[in-house]
Amino acid sequence: MSFDTADLCDRYGDRVRVIDAGLRHFGGVNRFHGEVATVRVQSDFLLVKKALSRPGRERVLVVDGGGAREFALLGDRLADLGVSNGWAGVVVNGCIRDSARIATMNLGVLALGTCPRRPAMKGGGTEEAVISIGGIAVGPGNWVYIDDDGMVVSPSPLAV
Repeated sequence: MSFDTADLCDRYGDRVRVIDAGLRHFGGVNRFHGEVATVRVQSDFLLVKKALSRPGRERVLVVDGGGAREFALLGDRLADLGVSNGWAGVVVNGCIRDSARIATMNLGVLALGTCPRRPAMKGGGTEEAVISIGGIAVGPGNWVYIDDDGMVVSPSPLAV
């Protein structure tokens, strides 16, 4: 399925919202889309692991790490889980690690940057909550469309 986020913005206008949070591509796939699943975490990746361990069904996991840059919320092992379980991509409002390996995977990955340190494993956070990235609310059941021009969010699937 082919789409351009610029064309989606032109066609759907105010029905889509553009997320401008300074996210960069790190995965082996730069064009991906899917229904959203969310987790909100604070210096912990256990809920990310739990989500990516479930069947992805071509969804996109959106992780709100509060924009923290002192640790990584996704690494190559968790990204491998995402690939194995059929996730289309992962968007991290925070950092990732193992970026060279993740760049070779059949997975879309957006993040603020990289950090080699992993966080503590406390098990805290919230699944399937409405979260905010770049000042835009993103919730379970929304759809995201991502390419080299950016990321747009829609309340429902778009005809592409």
